[in-house]
Amino acid sequence: MIVYKTDAEIARMRESSQITGLILAELGVLIKPGVRTADLDAYAERRSRELGAKPAFKGYRGFPGSLCVSINEEVIHGFPSTRLLREGDLVSLDFGVFYNGYYGDAARTYPVGRVEPEALRLTQTAGESFESGLLHFVEGNHLSDISHAIQAVVEAAGFSVIRSFVGHGIGQELHEDPQLPNFGFPGRGPRIRKGLVLAVEPMIAAGQWEVEILSDGWTAVTKDRSLAAHFEETVALTDRGVEVLTRVGPTAAESARKELPYA
Repeated sequence: MIVYKTDAEIARMRESSQITGLILAELGVLIKPGVRTADLDAYAERRSRELGAKPAFKGYRGFPGSLCVSINEEVIHGFPSTRLLREGDLVSLDFGVFYNGYYGDAARTYPVGRVEPEALRLTQTAGESFESGLLHFVEGNHLSDISHAIQAVVEAAGFSVIRSFVGHGIGQELHEDPQLPNFGFPGRGPRIRKGLVLAVEPMIAAGQWEVEILSDGWTAVTKDRSLAAHFEETVALTDRGVEVLTRVGPTAAESARKELPYA
């Protein structure tokens, strides 16, 4: 059952989502060779609590961290650990908080230092596919119109859409109906209407779309070990049109750069 949100509920989700987006922007400043992924996780948890929020992922179905850190062929759900980021890596950070009764959820894929041009193109395509999907987040459209638009951009770039994982509704629960695949035919599924809030999250690969789960029971990697990228925002349809709730201004990262002692 899809839970459509009132304006008051979306206002509260805006708060949780802005905290999520701010912390991700700060984490982006910290990305560089030699950084331990566990230190990124510790930072995300500490900043959440400083801002009065609870990390959404920690303990969720047994997940051990506050931050999903997925590197190179890891698509999603990578564990933070003592692993060091290396020059040329791609690192995906998936993060969310629970604040004032509602969740926010977002993800970014960052280059670590200088990366190969094809790796950079992969991350850019993930973001571009999201933007294309967003153009179809319009009242009266079908959910699959978003899915199809994402797929079209990804495949036109020569990449593939991961099909085993989907975007989702979000609100008082981290994962709500409806599910939102990143592929499919247009004109199918429920119609979009005001109050719908989704976590729209293209997950794409440089090679084939098939994945497998590692022995930790969580980390999903591309079966052919090709590079992966993940981009996610929490998005709402309001009277004013579509709003990306987790998007923060460019000054957020600049402020973080000035304030973080080890940026």
